Amino acid sequence: QVQLAESGGGSVQAGGSLRLSCAASPAADRPSCMAWFRQSPGKEREGVATISGGGASADYADFVKGRFTISRDIAKNTVDLQMNNLEPEDTAMYYCAARFSLNCGLEWTFRIWGQGAQVTVSS
Repeated sequence: QVQLAESGGGSVQAGGSLRLSCAASPAADRPSCMAWFRQSPGKEREGVATISGGGASADYADFVKGRFTISRDIAKNTVDLQMNNLEPEDTAMYYCAARFSLNCGLEWTFRIWGQGAQVTVSS
């Protein structure tokens, strides 16, 4: 069973940047699709971005397009989320997710999850 571990996150002022990283283990198990989701208190979890196995295809939620970039390092079995121009509305627990399927996008179901990393943006 693949395990995911997030790192990064923290607190930043509006307009600032943060980078999240997620490592999948064991190294031999490389999910074909990885993603970032987020959940704010009192709100449902929402998809942020997905990236395909080779990193050639990425999908973003409209509310992060132009601000967030998802990338992955196949050799290290990691996926990162670079978040720029952060807004207070981006405050949430961010979760890494994975699936072993060629179908990769925010509309698909993910069943493998990390523990989450908190991102707090102050105005």
